[in-house]
Amino acid sequence: MNSIIIAVLPLFIGFILDLIIGDPHNWPHPIRLIGKSIEKFEIFFRYCFSKTKGGELAAGTIMAICIIVLSFFLPAVILWIAYKIHLILGLVMETIMCYQILAVKALKTESMKVYKELEKNHVEGAREKVSMIVGRDTESLTEEGIIKATVETVAENTSDGTVAPMIFMAIGGAPLGFLYKAVNTMDSMIGYKNDKYLYFGRFAAKLDDVLNFIPARLSGIFMIIASAFCGLDFKNAARIYRRDRTNHASPNSAHTEAVCAGALNVQLAGDAYYFGKLYEKKTIGDKKDL
Repeated sequence: MNSIIIAVLPLFIGFILDLIIGDPHNWPHPIRLIGKSIEKFEIFFRYCFSKTKGGELAAGTIMAICIIVLSFFLPAVILWIAYKIHLILGLVMETIMCYQILAVKALKTESMKVYKELEKNHVEGAREKVSMIVGRDTESLTEEGIIKATVETVAENTSDGTVAPMIFMAIGGAPLGFLYKAVNTMDSMIGYKNDKYLYFGRFAAKLDDVLNFIPARLSGIFMIIASAFCGLDFKNAARIYRRDRTNHASPNSAHTEAVCAGALNVQLAGDAYYFGKLYEKKTIGDKKDL
């Protein structure tokens, strides 16, 4: 029993710290370091391999493996040393790591910036704020498009930024949490089906699909239950979830988006521009005014 408490304690305290402190932009952060590493590694591995489809696939796969290995073993070694020195030091170090892996308050903070701009009828300001949290083109988004984009990213990142990393940390501590975040970060940076990343980012994108398969579905179920406690339309959330949970190119993203669409009685998704190209996407939820 004591060993279980010790194993769970860093995750629990880390979660509380994230709720209180969030992610101050002026603080050093390991996830940002992972992002910088991905940028540098991409340049290096693209240089080392041919520009053919096979070469790009090999370069992206090897790069992804290197990032994953480093992201897991560096924190694992640090924690091994810390726990060897003293149990308390190890718990403190792992608590800090768990806190840094989660992004609950950051997601709320960034999405509320969009809301506050719209509340002041500053559509241009809202476009700028939403561009910080979504991957699509935002320059020409209408107010409705801005709201949809924000709700979608909050829905998806409820799984990616909270539920999924907590599951992985509960299984394998902070090192496994960092492994998950490394894969998720790579997917957000290179997991696009465009000319530049179709082959180079394929391995990372597919691995992200695998790692998020169970968390996305659990997140959808948790969100349906939560919608009842929040006074939202949980019956419609369950109905839209059953109907539209596969209405996305990703096998996972629509699960939480469908719940949000149903709970809020809005329609999400639909066609969107990425890097100047229009992508046709199925809608999620029933069409109503936002």
